Amino acid sequence: MDKFSSHLKNILHGFFLAIGTTIAEPSTILPLIVNYFGGSSMLVGFFAALLRGGAVIVQLFAAFHAQSYKRMMPYLRRIFFVRFLSWFLIGVSILLFGENYPNLTLASIGFGLFLFSFSAGFAAIYFREIMAKIFSHKFRGKTMAYRQFFSAVGGLISGALAAWILESFEAPQSYGYLFVISSFIMALGYIAFALVDEPEKEEVSKKESSFKKFLQNSLSILKADKNFQTQVTTFFLAYGYLIALPFIILDAQQKINLDGVAIGSLITTQMVGAMLSNFLWGNLSGNGRNIAVAKVAISLQIVAILLAFVASSLYAYMLIFFLVGASMDGNRIASSNLILKLAPADKRPVYIALQMNIVSLGMFFSIIGGVVLHYTNYTLLYSLATGVLFAAFFLSFRLTEGKTEA
Repeated sequence: MDKFSSHLKNILHGFFLAIGTTIAEPSTILPLIVNYFGGSSMLVGFFAALLRGGAVIVQLFAAFHAQSYKRMMPYLRRIFFVRFLSWFLIGVSILLFGENYPNLTLASIGFGLFLFSFSAGFAAIYFREIMAKIFSHKFRGKTMAYRQFFSAVGGLISGALAAWILESFEAPQSYGYLFVISSFIMALGYIAFALVDEPEKEEVSKKESSFKKFLQNSLSILKADKNFQTQVTTFFLAYGYLIALPFIILDAQQKINLDGVAIGSLITTQMVGAMLSNFLWGNLSGNGRNIAVAKVAISLQIVAILLAFVASSLYAYMLIFFLVGASMDGNRIASSNLILKLAPADKRPVYIALQMNIVSLGMFFSIIGGVVLHYTNYTLLYSLATGVLFAAFFLSFRLTEGKTEA
């Protein structure tokens, strides 16, 4: 456990993946792309949910099979290739169809985002299981903080790259170039993690006779573990910020001038927030204070949405995205470490899949936000998001660190 080579490959994976995926960040670039091709606020919300939450429907199915695997890496490598291909083809579709066939372009983007996110459902189970096998609990918090720090550095590079491409080329060609170029950068991260030396797992569960039986057993686990229920509900509600986040950029576009440089600045600011916050998250998590990480992260989300009520300048929106970047990384570390400590080793894939399936439903909050905005206004949108986040914050006081990891 805790090999430096594995630590380095984990960091490189996060770094290059962040450069690639930040190109279509659901809170900045993606809404502008969808809006350019004539998509409504509801479609913006749907696509944002698709990119973040398309993995939900396959995670339990992935865990059903993964609980009996002694090694995950062979399957993860196949998923890496599918994700690269789907991202690359989004860019090709934009370049081929563009504004001449806007509906076909939007359909192609949607299909690519679905395939990219759908495959992540398998990848997430395999990735977390490998992380649990190659890092101890305390070092895992440290390596994830390093990973997220350098992911934020990658995001900074991505913001600068996006700004340069958007300024250098006319839309929609610039949008196509964003995806094509970033897909190859992303591939470097996939190659790095694919070279991790994964040990063989000794404690595996015998796979149930059917997927239906697996679902019944999984539901029994959820019903029997009260701490697990609290954890799942807290992090589900913590996604309440997504009710508003994809539309803050559209609100800003109406109030201030958003050129390529301004958009790149917002991406960069979000990544700076993520990068700097990991010094705090890594310190807290390394000392076993993952619950404190969750509380602080949710608090930052609340402050960010409250600022959106009154924001009227680029600097105000930069502060909002700074806080969002910090909070997202905090919740990611807290939820990942808490579930890996709570789950028994032999049932770890099941616990991970259950939490990710239920919590990831919160990624579809942006669809609710799109409907709310379509029929009402930003004030009600921000109020709803704030209310859900306050519920998550109060529930976080009932979280527990769980038992000592096996």
